[in-house]
Amino acid sequence: MLSAVIITKNEADTIAKVLQPLQSLTNDIVVIDSNSTDGTIDICKAHGARVIQQKWLGFSATKNFGHTQAKNPWILSLDADEVLSNELLYALKSLQPQRKTVYALDRLTDLYGTPVYHSGWYPDWKIRVFHRDDVRWEGDFVHETLHVPSDFKVARLNGKLFHHSYKDALDHLNRIDRYAKLAAEELYARGKKPNFIKLYLAPGFRWFKTYILKRGFLDGKAGKVIARRDAHFVRLKYRLLGEMWGE
Repeated sequence: MLSAVIITKNEADTIAKVLQPLQSLTNDIVVIDSNSTDGTIDICKAHGARVIQQKWLGFSATKNFGHTQAKNPWILSLDADEVLSNELLYALKSLQPQRKTVYALDRLTDLYGTPVYHSGWYPDWKIRVFHRDDVRWEGDFVHETLHVPSDFKVARLNGKLFHHSYKDALDHLNRIDRYAKLAAEELYARGKKPNFIKLYLAPGFRWFKTYILKRGFLDGKAGKVIARRDAHFVRLKYRLLGEMWGE
């Protein structure tokens, strides 16, 4: 039996869709909430989730705390905007997990409702099922990663994990602003400083990489938006880093 673990903060727009398929998968849905004020907690409880209030510790530490609160040792780790497809739900119900193996899900992200199959967004396999004694999340800022022992097997499950990343353009930009700040703080903590190339050439290269090298042009309008937003993220990250150094 799996325990589903989700961290939340003001996720009322998406959390019901996430929880609905989980109700038929597990009897242990654990939500680690960091002071939501938009009704998220009530929605989670209405869908059978066990809500635990925990101040924000950072992405990795908050997720790791959630693992300790699960009733079952096997964890399905989801974000609050990720929804299991019917095929993936069936695969998880049929799964008999084995130790020294972790399980990856085929995540497909949409941009304001349009699925994105290029632009560096897909394919996007994410390890989300594992034994909590074997792995843990690492990273203090924006890029939390799952540390998996090198001798473990990674098995892929059938079905899609639908990622409803942004509500609209404003939400997209606001999140870029937040992540750029976190990324700049991470670089600053590592003693990194911006230079001419990072400040003035890196944003253009990032656009080229997303739109041309990663074939964002095949995603139509969505590809154009993603390439511009990627360039904006890089530009903002290094500008903020410069400000942190007083430049």
